[in-house]
Amino acid sequence: MELTIPESGTPFNTVEEVVFRRRSVRIYQKKQVPEYVVRRLLEAARFAPSAGNGQTWKFIVVQDSQMLTEMEEDIRNACRTISKLFYYLNNGSKVKSFVSRLFQRIDPSNTHPVPFIASHLIAEGKAGIYHGAPTLILMLADKRAPGDSAIEIGITGQTMDLVAHSYGLGTCWVSFVKLLFRGRNNRKWKKRLNIQYPYSLVTAIAIGYPVGTPDGYVVRETKKTDWYGADGRFRIVS
Repeated sequence: MELTIPESGTPFNTVEEVVFRRRSVRIYQKKQVPEYVVRRLLEAARFAPSAGNGQTWKFIVVQDSQMLTEMEEDIRNACRTISKLFYYLNNGSKVKSFVSRLFQRIDPSNTHPVPFIASHLIAEGKAGIYHGAPTLILMLADKRAPGDSAIEIGITGQTMDLVAHSYGLGTCWVSFVKLLFRGRNNRKWKKRLNIQYPYSLVTAIAIGYPVGTPDGYVVRETKKTDWYGADGRFRIVS
């Protein structure tokens, strides 16, 4: 299948092909990612844009299978707590319903149905966390960063995504890892991973060799864009 840009009728170039065909991978081989490849990914991330070239990020690579298993179990236990809380607040009195709506207003992102449903599936063992990936890269931001550190982490992550793809690797973003640093697990994992001020976790990427060939085009909703043209006219394009 070959997609083309409607206006020009030209096929996508090599970089576009990777962007449009790359898929998140949720089933991996047991084969470990060589250290030199992980270092290449980190080196590519170092060249990602950052405010004033501050590079105010920190990466933690975890390939220890025992540690990954322990982290996954703590995340699953946290999801069980979230699942029970969600069920409790949405099956009862008007007061519970009010508290549930209040949580949604205060923290609409983390109380969105998508992460809540995923938490429930993880709690029941019906959904994976790292999906068997043998390597996990935790991405931390410096709270003193001159720019928007979360955005810069996202840029470094996308850079590693694309370079990982060039090595035949698959990746999957795993923000559920943030649950390791909430509640009773917070002190434990900060100590285990030697995370100290001014760094705080933003997200993580699972990396490994995919089973099969997951790449392929998918149909996605087209978003409309407001366009103020060079000719001074305003239009909406899609």
